[in-house]
Amino acid sequence: MNETLFHASFVDYLIIAIYFVFVIGIGFLIKNRLRTGEDFFLSGRSIPAWITSLAFLSANLGALEVLGMAASGAQYGMLTAHYYWIGAIPAMLFLGLYMMPFYYSTRIRSVPEYLKLRFNEAARAVNAVSFALMTVLTSGISLYAMALIFQTMIGWSLTTSIILSAVVVLIYVGLGGLTSSIYNEVLQFFLIWFGLLLIPLLGLSDLGGWSGMMARLPESFGHLWANVGTASNNAMGIDWLGIVLGLGFVLSFGYWTTDFLVVQRTLAARNMRAAQNTPIIASLFKMFVPLLVIIPGLIAAGLFPEIGKAGGPSYNLALPLLLQKYYPPGLLGLGLTAMLASFMSGMAGNVTAFTTVWTYDIYQAYLNKNADDKHYIAMGRWAIVVGIIISIGTAYIAESFPSIMDYMQTLFSFFNAPLFGTFLLGMFWRRATPWGGFWGLICGVVSAFLLYYLIPEGYFGSAAAGNFWRAWWAFVITVVITVVVSFMTKRKPDEELKGLVYGLTDRPHYQGFAWYKRPGVLAGIAAVILIALNLWLW
Repeated sequence: MNETLFHASFVDYLIIAIYFVFVIGIGFLIKNRLRTGEDFFLSGRSIPAWITSLAFLSANLGALEVLGMAASGAQYGMLTAHYYWIGAIPAMLFLGLYMMPFYYSTRIRSVPEYLKLRFNEAARAVNAVSFALMTVLTSGISLYAMALIFQTMIGWSLTTSIILSAVVVLIYVGLGGLTSSIYNEVLQFFLIWFGLLLIPLLGLSDLGGWSGMMARLPESFGHLWANVGTASNNAMGIDWLGIVLGLGFVLSFGYWTTDFLVVQRTLAARNMRAAQNTPIIASLFKMFVPLLVIIPGLIAAGLFPEIGKAGGPSYNLALPLLLQKYYPPGLLGLGLTAMLASFMSGMAGNVTAFTTVWTYDIYQAYLNKNADDKHYIAMGRWAIVVGIIISIGTAYIAESFPSIMDYMQTLFSFFNAPLFGTFLLGMFWRRATPWGGFWGLICGVVSAFLLYYLIPEGYFGSAAAGNFWRAWWAFVITVVITVVVSFMTKRKPDEELKGLVYGLTDRPHYQGFAWYKRPGVLAGIAAVILIALNLWLW
């Protein structure tokens, strides 16, 4: 791209500069409060539920969510909302109600550490290495998205933009660790809402409301379920079974219940109830994020019919095009800052998760077992530097994909889908053995790669459909191999599985608490709202 979309004023640049100074300042303020490894990597497990909930949501509200979901909305319409209303909310509620008691009560520091306790060291190693690889690949998405904004805003080269974005994240995460990241994520959450909310309001008004917008778009763009009876009836090229099994079950639960990027925020909560409420409270906000990201995609498709077509702008530019159209000087700076905030929160989330897994599950586990906390914090900071350097390289991989959403879901089908199969059996089937879990996970990851490279692109109808079905079959293979190997190998005795397996773990109860503090009640409210949204846009 040689021409800039934006003609930003001095005020716009000043707003962005103030934001950068502010987030770096948070890192400096928190730096001197970090005394132990748990302080640096898990915020001392001292953060209130409402803060961890916003950080939980904001860590996911990165480049994939803002730029990618707007692009997907322009490409597929309201079908993209499946990534939220079936592809996130049920799994978030399940995490809060059923999985957090395992995670939090065992005092684990990472998801791979749970696999070590439930299965064996080999399963932990596989997950630690695969997760570290996935996080540096996905953090490249956020870097690429931030660079794209700088490039379109002031015409900088992609490389210059990527390096500047990386340096800002490096400074504030390196100084303040997870605590700095969490408090910046809360700030970024409010910035994203205030900075982007005007776009759907102005766009819908410009197009004559919902009906006026839909008159310019394919009929399937306005529905969730009405056109998924067969794959040929919708732009996504997927039927309801693929959505339910591939996205709603495997990809969704694989990400929201086992990905350490989001689980790490729950482990920072101050007690078990706060940890359980973290994803449940976040789900109440998550249900309305489509207003900020998917509706603008539909608006862009209605206003710019050439988007995504040969010679036209990329789907990834759906939101930047609307910023250019609707935001005057000053307000443009706020909108751009909101987008940059979302990308930085996503990248910082990946970096902090990578750092913890590298330090505890690779470096401490296999390279240096007996160092003190000061040494591990120093190693964590070096891991941040190395992780960001690798992310700079992976940003160019993200550039090669036509949609960053397709790229992200491809990575999830490789790593998260098999991991979910391993976790599901490990937590709810006490007969699953250490070597069953290990070989199931190995075979699931390998099968996902083979399905990607051996089955021709377009076989499933679209990139999104391919990701859904690949995730499903990788999950099935993981489960089958785990079950078969478990019946051939020795299981752990029940005494070693207490606190790790459902049925051998005490469930927390909150009868004495007010209704708005009880995880079960809040989850029930979220479920009712979820059903209503699906019926409304059927």
